[in-house]
Amino acid sequence: MSEANARAVASWRYQPPYDLYNSSAKDTEQVVQGFLDPENAYYSITDENGDLVAYCCFGPDAQVPGGDYRLSALDIGLGVRPELTGLGRGRRVVRAVLEFARRTFAPVALRVTVAQFNRRALRVWEKAGFRRVQAFHREHDGMAFAVLTRDK
Repeated sequence: MSEANARAVASWRYQPPYDLYNSSAKDTEQVVQGFLDPENAYYSITDENGDLVAYCCFGPDAQVPGGDYRLSALDIGLGVRPELTGLGRGRRVVRAVLEFARRTFAPVALRVTVAQFNRRALRVWEKAGFRRVQAFHREHDGMAFAVLTRDK
């Protein structure tokens, strides 16, 4: 992910209840540096015109504190530009992310963690062949999350 795209993503603003994905303005520099850290494996997703439409990450940064991540799997995080959510594009983005993950990381299994209220995201991942294997509450605020997995 480029610095320009990291700053763009950090500025995205979602409407409630999706606003939990908003970055705090005071934490912008920390968020940008997190996107740019190679260990966090963040990638930009652009459309055919080169416009930023989403981003993804692979590995521990896609995990949520409180979940059980002992089984071996590649964790995937995904965010879609706010004005593009709910328009039926999620399946196409997820397919592209999964193909990229297979080519780049060759995982034995894939895993996503999704807020329980985010029914749209849960539906997209389930249509992509993921199955719920765990539910838990995030450590710092008790928010409910689901963990879904899929074999490669």
